[in-house]
Amino acid sequence: MKKLSIIVRSEKLDDVKAILDECGSTGATVSNIMGYGNQKGYKTTYRGSEYVVNLIPKIKIETIVKDDVADNIIFKVCEKISTGKVGDGKIFVYDVADVIRIRTGEHGDTAL
Repeated sequence: MKKLSIIVRSEKLDDVKAILDECGSTGATVSNIMGYGNQKGYKTTYRGSEYVVNLIPKIKIETIVKDDVADNIIFKVCEKISTGKVGDGKIFVYDVADVIRIRTGEHGDTAL
């Protein structure tokens, strides 16, 4: 099993959810986050004063899926979400040793 941590622009959330549903993900956790990468933020003017905004709002979607599903999700997210501009986001992939459903005590793929 793999844990995918997908960080994208806020407006891309619905697209990523559609990809997860299409690929057979059984669930996801969505968080509003802030951060910066290669962009290093941007400059803006407010009431005549210029200031730097260096923490950009993003969306983080986390899901745990079977290995073969993970590869499909990664491919589709890279294909459909990319705008070709700095700030499109990243996907972090982690190995998951086990998953336990608390209600039933099921382990592994059946707990997903």
